Amino acid sequence: MTGSRHQASLLTSAVVLSLTLAACSSGSSTSPAGGASAKPHAGGHLTFALGSDPICVDPHQAATNDAVYAARGLVDSLTDQDSATGRIAPWLATSWEVSPDASAFTFHLRDGATFSDGTPVDAQSVKANFDAVVKLGAKSIFGSGYLSGYRSTEVIDAHTAKVTFDHPNAQFLQATSTTTLGLLAPASLKRSAESLCAGPLTGSGPFTLDSYTPGRSVELSRRANYTGGSALWRHTGPAYLDKITFKVVPESGVRTGSLESGQVDAIAGVAPQDEAGLTSQGEKLLSRSNPGVPVALSVNAGRPQSGDIAVRRALEVAVDRKEVVDTVLSSSYHPATSSLSSTTDDYQDNAKLLAYDPAAAGRILDAAGWRAGPDGTRAKNGVKLDLKVILAPNFGPNQSVLELIQQQLKKVGIGVTLKVLTIADYQLAQKSGDYDLAWGNGTRADPDILRTAFSSKLLNLSRIQDPRLESLLDAQASAADPAKRAGIVATAQRRVLEQAYQIPVFEMTSVFALSTKVHDITLGSSSQAQFHDAWLS
Repeated sequence: MTGSRHQASLLTSAVVLSLTLAACSSGSSTSPAGGASAKPHAGGHLTFALGSDPICVDPHQAATNDAVYAARGLVDSLTDQDSATGRIAPWLATSWEVSPDASAFTFHLRDGATFSDGTPVDAQSVKANFDAVVKLGAKSIFGSGYLSGYRSTEVIDAHTAKVTFDHPNAQFLQATSTTTLGLLAPASLKRSAESLCAGPLTGSGPFTLDSYTPGRSVELSRRANYTGGSALWRHTGPAYLDKITFKVVPESGVRTGSLESGQVDAIAGVAPQDEAGLTSQGEKLLSRSNPGVPVALSVNAGRPQSGDIAVRRALEVAVDRKEVVDTVLSSSYHPATSSLSSTTDDYQDNAKLLAYDPAAAGRILDAAGWRAGPDGTRAKNGVKLDLKVILAPNFGPNQSVLELIQQQLKKVGIGVTLKVLTIADYQLAQKSGDYDLAWGNGTRADPDILRTAFSSKLLNLSRIQDPRLESLLDAQASAADPAKRAGIVATAQRRVLEQAYQIPVFEMTSVFALSTKVHDITLGSSSQAQFHDAWLS
């Protein structure tokens, strides 16, 4: 089974895309939460509980869902993406042209758009933002991939910008809908990357940043002089909410209790075991499966044991994904069936490669010389097979899921040592390579997320050196023809699984709970909460 919703609309017309930790991500409007007969009205202060500290509120550098929830309202993007159809829609750009080979993109900007400091959103500011993201390099985890091969942005006139790449870049139009490529005021771009992470900053969106207190909260206020809006939004002009407080509440049970007691109005990261209780209490659930890379054990191919393809292939078939979903998660979640989630364009069903078969895992390990010892753990050349798995507790069930997988792998003689880290330490461990397997996912509504995750030319946290996969990842990014690109993406997904660079487990689902007074929070194409249309009764 394959899916390809939006690419034809992107590249067959010359006239007119939006890895980190489990629950990480970057994309617009899906069915709104709420359904009251009352009309939306301005005013009110929404308190929204996050599961983790955003760490960085700069949209260009935001690397987790919780960071993007806070940052999305600070910036508008050139385009938006319909989460139901994949269609790219106008936002700051009213129209655009894509060259036949998808190496040049010309955007025509809406007249009258401004940053919150009153300076105009013009072609020069588009150039300044894209140049700044490129300069950030690896500090912009997603931006470094979106702008790979970036040559320049040419200012044609005040309202026309032409972005050119050294090679065809089929994913770029969708990328312009993401928070990562949202526009900050030129004055903010002159500041250091570190200072932007902490704020203050000046954006183009419907909210302004009042403060960010690490580990505690992010405070936003409605921007009174906002005149714009995405073509997908229910209304244009200023947001309804006066203020939003994003409160950091790491414990899922405390978040749930805070909602039930009225201390907060909405929560992210609803724990699977809390879903039924919340609905029985009358709270509303809002959920959507995240596109992109599913929650998986991503390998560090530079280590001796995780670098052994026999070990990796055994892992693929020794994990019982159905048991994970049925035992630890809920009906909101689904077992992974490929290296892309099923809501991603050009997804290919590869469930047969991931079918649970512990006997086959044993045969693979036996053939590779990994023999079971007296305690059942396998060893080779006197060294026990024990894999160090790093995780962060930013998604409540992470540790419980991995403890179950630890038990499953023990049955076939694979030892697992779990290392729970803070988000910051997790990211440092990825960079240093001090792990065998990293637990995480990546969210994006375009299959180019595979290049972000696995290309040796980008972050390459998995230390993969695979010329065959590299050529496939480059080819899909350059394929202007949607059908051709879909075929290449399908082959790339299969290559990732055949080489077991990733052990997919389940598709991440964003689940939110809202009090009955909260209305019209929507989920974007990357399943992230959006607040411009939100209001309180």
